[in-house]
Amino acid sequence: MSDRRSTRRRLLAGPYIVWMVLFTLVPLAMIFVYGFTAPQGGLTMANILAVGQKENLKALLLSLKLSLLCTVICLLLAYPLAMILRSNTKSSASLIVFIFILPMWMNFLLRTLAWQILLENNGVINTVLTFFGLPKAKMINTEGAIVLGMVYNYLPFMVLPLYNVLTKIDDSIFEAARDLGANSFWTFVRVTVPLSVPGIISGITMVFVPALTTFVISDLLGGGKILLIGNVIEQKFTTTYNWNVGSGLSIVLMIFVIGSMAVLQIFDKDGEGTAL
Repeated sequence: MSDRRSTRRRLLAGPYIVWMVLFTLVPLAMIFVYGFTAPQGGLTMANILAVGQKENLKALLLSLKLSLLCTVICLLLAYPLAMILRSNTKSSASLIVFIFILPMWMNFLLRTLAWQILLENNGVINTVLTFFGLPKAKMINTEGAIVLGMVYNYLPFMVLPLYNVLTKIDDSIFEAARDLGANSFWTFVRVTVPLSVPGIISGITMVFVPALTTFVISDLLGGGKILLIGNVIEQKFTTTYNWNVGSGLSIVLMIFVIGSMAVLQIFDKDGEGTAL
């Protein structure tokens, strides 16, 4: 009987394994092959070291700066919201979460294009400012516009892990803290924050990684004038057709992703921040 179950499981896992090999392992293998080989053939580290070139390094540092800023803003916005959701009844909290993530059902590109229409020089916001006799604001094609687009698109990825962790904290823990003389501030600092660390780390990882690797948001809201490392990699593949250097830069980004996942495993060993 156990052998039959084992055989069934293997058969059911077969399509997933084929999918993973074709669309995950094979592309990764190709990236590593191109990344560590020269166009003329032979092994080389030049593609990896290309990240040290002035333009590539500038794009990488700017990506790190904007992704970190986006992550901090998302955390500052998401934590109070998660606390408010926790204080509500389960039914009302679920409704608010549903409304909050509803825009995510729309295509990522369309959501970003909507912000482009709002922020452009003759867009909705500047039209309203002009109607009230106020000067137009320069919003599109700026770093601020890119960060705004990142925060809008990735904020739910910070809220959900925080809300998930906070709802698991038993109310009796807060009551015990108050019985021991802790006020609301110290209860938050010494009880709520430490217990919500798994959600914080998970949210930071889930926001920082896509923000670091994005190129669509910077293309649309930066107008192609502000290059992030994702834009540089995209251009290597689609414009200059230098797949070797593009793959090398992609491997550098993979290192950051793997590092973020390693941090997640250290602080969230039980996966409390990611289990919804």
